[in-house]
Amino acid sequence: MRKTMMKRTIFAVAATGAVALSLAACGGSAPASSGGGTASSGPMPTVKMMIGGIDKQIYLPYKLADQLGLYKKYGVNMELSTETDGGVGAEDAMASGQVDMSGAWYIHTFDFQSKGKNIINLVQLSGAPGERIMCSPNANVHSGADIKGKKMGVTDLGSGTDTLTQFIAAQAGVSHKDYTTVKAGAGATALAAIKTGAADCVMTTQPTVAAMEGQGIAQSAIDLATTDGANKAVGGTWPAAGVIANADWVKTHEDAVQRVVNALVETMHWIATHSAQDIADKLPQDYVQNKNVKKEDYVKALEQDKGQFLPDGIMPAGGPKTIASMEKLLGMDTSKIPVGGTFTNKYAIEANKVGGFTTTSTPAGDNG
Repeated sequence: MRKTMMKRTIFAVAATGAVALSLAACGGSAPASSGGGTASSGPMPTVKMMIGGIDKQIYLPYKLADQLGLYKKYGVNMELSTETDGGVGAEDAMASGQVDMSGAWYIHTFDFQSKGKNIINLVQLSGAPGERIMCSPNANVHSGADIKGKKMGVTDLGSGTDTLTQFIAAQAGVSHKDYTTVKAGAGATALAAIKTGAADCVMTTQPTVAAMEGQGIAQSAIDLATTDGANKAVGGTWPAAGVIANADWVKTHEDAVQRVVNALVETMHWIATHSAQDIADKLPQDYVQNKNVKKEDYVKALEQDKGQFLPDGIMPAGGPKTIASMEKLLGMDTSKIPVGGTFTNKYAIEANKVGGFTTTSTPAGDNG
């Protein structure tokens, strides 16, 4: 997934970081009212959010909320944008203040906090990475141990897919030095990497997975796209897509934050109660059908992977601990990062109350 995840950029330590972290994490007072769940009178707050690949299936809730008119319903003017190949990553754009929020993986909060940047997760949309390691049939890769000696394609060097590939390998006792990492990008460039033999395998998402399978050039070797698959591959729930933001910005924009989370939580319930065909029909045409994938293949892929999406936006119990364990295995010093300080469930809990929804997740606590 391109640069979406862990580009180890060093940011200056915010002087108020430690204080903001304690206020913005799992504890704290209830957020400001969102006006009873509908748009209030007066001007709507404008919020800018950049997504780490807005047309990818793993990130469909952000645009779907817009298509369903839910940002406007809850009284927020949402400006969505997407990172582009070779451009600034969505999470880095947020951290540098170019946008207010980022639609990206939760694991970024650990990366930023390890560098002194107080970034927190506000609502959790998926419980699995939504990725698959797709391999040429000739590569003979079926497990992490088989990665040894192979050319492994990732969206970008230092990206989330790079880090996740390292983790899958490390769990099987394979060092990062034991295989070759190849920048394969996403979509057409990932397809080309497999076709030309530049990579034996590529970690990628739908609809690229469907395109590879449809063209018969690669098959799924390791499933990280579903909750069950993630549990098997990484040993626990692996919270991926969410909304992350600077805790200091959140403190001064709690009403706007709540409105955004209200819209996304209702979207997650809509996803849970509608078919893959319904979802595809609501998305822009060029998201679900292009030169690499047919709409029917997009729908089929979504039917297969729809279980990655959480129905209530709540960070699931055990998820943060899985991420912390992964980071530690890969060499990050997590001793000074309080797991409970990397996320908050208070906005999602309030959003479910506002929408009259029943929650099904067991929320993660201070220890993940």
